[in-house]
Amino acid sequence: MEPEVKATSEIMPLAFPKGKEKYCELCQREAYLQCTKCQVTFYCNVEHQQADWVGIHERICQLLLPIRAFTDIPDQAVRKANKLRKVRLIEICRLVALSKLSEGKHKEALPAAHCCLRTSIDVYSPDTIQLVPAYLLLAEANMGLDNLAVVAELLSQAEWAVLKNPESGPSIQQRLHRSLAQFHSSAGNLEAALHHFANDIYFATEEYGLDSSATSKGYFLMADVFFRQGKILIVRSLYSKVAQTWQNHLSNILKTETKMIQKHAVSSDSFYEKSQRVEMDEMLRAILEFEHKQARKDIAQIALVAHCLAMLSLIEGDFQKALGFGTTALEAIQQKPKHYLTESIQGLLQQVQSLQLEPQPGSG
Repeated sequence: MEPEVKATSEIMPLAFPKGKEKYCELCQREAYLQCTKCQVTFYCNVEHQQADWVGIHERICQLLLPIRAFTDIPDQAVRKANKLRKVRLIEICRLVALSKLSEGKHKEALPAAHCCLRTSIDVYSPDTIQLVPAYLLLAEANMGLDNLAVVAELLSQAEWAVLKNPESGPSIQQRLHRSLAQFHSSAGNLEAALHHFANDIYFATEEYGLDSSATSKGYFLMADVFFRQGKILIVRSLYSKVAQTWQNHLSNILKTETKMIQKHAVSSDSFYEKSQRVEMDEMLRAILEFEHKQARKDIAQIALVAHCLAMLSLIEGDFQKALGFGTTALEAIQQKPKHYLTESIQGLLQQVQSLQLEPQPGSG
C-alpha cells in the first residue's frame, strides 16, 4: 500500500515580503509549492514534496510550524522553547534516518539526514562537535547511493569539526573512523580502509570495551577488507573473534531470559535494538556462508556460528530456525569429540524441542 502523501499548493509570490524567497526543502532551489498542512515547508516540484513526505515530513510536519513561524520573535522565552523544539526535531530526524538506513532505504533516509544536519547547524553553529553525528548520518545515506564525492565532502567537514574540538571523546572518534574506513573501502583504497578500521576498533574498545558489539562490528568490517586482499587466514581469525564475542553475549542473554522465553514473552526490544539484531543475524550468516565455501572447512567455527544463530533465533521466538541452526551446529561439533560446545548445543536443542511441545499463548 502506497503511503498517503499530503497535497501541496502553488506559492503566491506576493504573499511573502520582498527578500523572503522560498527554497526547496530538499535541493534548496527556488520553490513553487508549499505543504498545505504546515504551510512553512516548500518544494521545487511534486517529486521532492513526495520524497520528503515519505522520508521525514509526515513525522515532523506539525513540529515545524512553531519552529519556523517564530524565528523572528525576540522574546527570550519563545526562543528558548523554540530551541528545545529544534533539539527534539534533531533527535526525531536522527532516529528516522537510522531506522531507514538499517532497512537499506538509503534514498528514503536522505530527507531526515538533511533535516538533521540543517537543524544541528542552526542550533549549534558550524564547525562544532555536535554536527559530527549529522555529517556521518548523511554520509552513510549517500554512501549507500554510491555518491562518493558527496561522502568525501561530508567526511571532510566531520574531520574538521573533530580537529577543531580536541575534547571530542572516543565515541565520536570511533564513529568518524568507521565512516572513513567504509568510504575508503568503497573507493578501493584498502590500506587506508584498514588504517581507519584499526582506529575504529581502538576507540570502540576504549569507549565500549573489548567484547562490545561496536568493537565486534569493527572486526567484521575489517575482515571484509582482508578478504578482498586475499588474506584468508586473517579473515578467519577476525571472524572467529566476532563469533566468540556474540556467543558470549547470546549465552548470557539466554541465561537471564530463560523464564521469559518459556512464557513466549521475550520483548523484541529486551535485548538490543531491532536494527542491531538484524545486523547481528547478517554478520553471523555471512561468516557461516564464508566457512561453507572454503575448501578446508573449519568445523569448530561452523558449529560456533550456527550455535550463535540458533540462540538468536530462540531468543526471538523462531523455534523452527533455532532447531535448524542448532542441528547444523550439532552435526558439525560431533566431528570434534569432547569439544566444549557439545554440551551447550545439545542443551539448546533440548530446550527448543521442549518449547515446541508447549501450547502457544492464546491457543486452546
